[in-house]
Amino acid sequence: MWRQLKTSPSLKKRTLKKTILVASALALLSYTMVMVTQGLFVASDPGVRGGPPGAGGMIAGLTVQEQKFFQDGQNRFLEVDSVSGTIPGEAGSGLGPRFNLNSCVGCHAQPATGGTSPFTNPEFTVGNLDGATNTIPFFVTSNGPVREARFKFNPDGTRDGGVHALFTITGRIDATGCGIAQPDFNAAAAANNLIFRIPTPVFGGGLIEEIHDATIVANQNSNLSAKAALGISGHPNRNGNDGTIARFGWKAQNKSLQLFSGEAYNVEMGVTNEIFQTERDETPGCLFNPTPEDHTNFNLDQPQKVFSDVVMFSHFMRFLAPPTPAPDTPSIANGRALFNSTAATGCALCHTPTLTTGSAASAALSNRPVNLFSDLLAHHMGPGLADNIVQGQAGPDEFRTAPLWGLGQRIFFLHDGRTTNLVQAIQAHKSLSDGVFPNSEANAVIDKFNALTPSQQQDILNFLRSL
Repeated sequence: MWRQLKTSPSLKKRTLKKTILVASALALLSYTMVMVTQGLFVASDPGVRGGPPGAGGMIAGLTVQEQKFFQDGQNRFLEVDSVSGTIPGEAGSGLGPRFNLNSCVGCHAQPATGGTSPFTNPEFTVGNLDGATNTIPFFVTSNGPVREARFKFNPDGTRDGGVHALFTITGRIDATGCGIAQPDFNAAAAANNLIFRIPTPVFGGGLIEEIHDATIVANQNSNLSAKAALGISGHPNRNGNDGTIARFGWKAQNKSLQLFSGEAYNVEMGVTNEIFQTERDETPGCLFNPTPEDHTNFNLDQPQKVFSDVVMFSHFMRFLAPPTPAPDTPSIANGRALFNSTAATGCALCHTPTLTTGSAASAALSNRPVNLFSDLLAHHMGPGLADNIVQGQAGPDEFRTAPLWGLGQRIFFLHDGRTTNLVQAIQAHKSLSDGVFPNSEANAVIDKFNALTPSQQQDILNFLRSL
């Protein structure tokens, strides 16, 4: 048993946490069964919205050159990588030695390129692609979410928090001689040392990037009395060096799209680049390419072809349009009003419907409304959602308010993809302190939601699935 257990919450507290979660789930199930047996209407998740994706295209107003950069970045986003680019159909280079997937679009596919986990999980097959001898981890299923795994603590009890890649290139036909082992995920799970993250959508990334810090702070300082009455606070996750507000990732840990791209390329696919130049595993016999594997192409004359994949990924996300919501219905309109009402729910106190970009170098991104439904702040979410991972100024139970645009076509919810049911995702926001982590800041809001009539709850669910 790892020494970290001695410094983590006691078995009693962990048992209490599990008891709270089980009790909450049973209470929700019991309420639903009573309502059904009494023949009363129960609000339910309408499910993944059908029809056109309404996403995946470029933002309106781009110049011809910006469109070319978007298209080139999109092509690279779709590219499949092998170790050295020598396998037909896998022309990209730099995969491994440790990786989670072999393409960006593998993580970001639903409902279109740039989204999140698709219906069929590509991790379930990529671990054995091209002769690889990986064992598929128990938490990766064919119809489950794309997941990355993190360990909370190191064996000596100090914090870890980093991504432990699911797969290695051992056995692949383009990695002869490499012999490294996968992490022991079963042991980590048995020691309560394993947590998961699913991909965040990158739609509208350029708009989010261009929201000025002053706008985020002004929104933070708005409606303070209403927020205080509901126990809502929240704070920015500021960059440790320049003090500006980071805003990408589950804990708002990444400052910019380019940093987000470089880190993901290295962490998720194992591709070294000009931001993250070092292989994550330098075992002899498993290094097949000079580093950085992704780099500026100095000898090309086409402007967009000169830039590295990381730069072009960021341009693709920067110019990627936000999702288009579904047309209004009376139910959706009523749900929006209830969602926005502090008296009715208070949801919009964190899930801010609209922020506005400042003056931007690209006219297409300048002074535009951003209907993201997020304040981009980190909030305490209590023991039920706590992952015990610290990233920057976001603590072990804190998460960025997840942007809700595009939610109507998402399959999996919450940071670890634990549910496909929107009602369960909403209820999971409520969590009472277990003595280690504080109350969730959403508790009073969820109480308000639960006090609504089933018809009103259904209107909110219909509104959320319209986004």
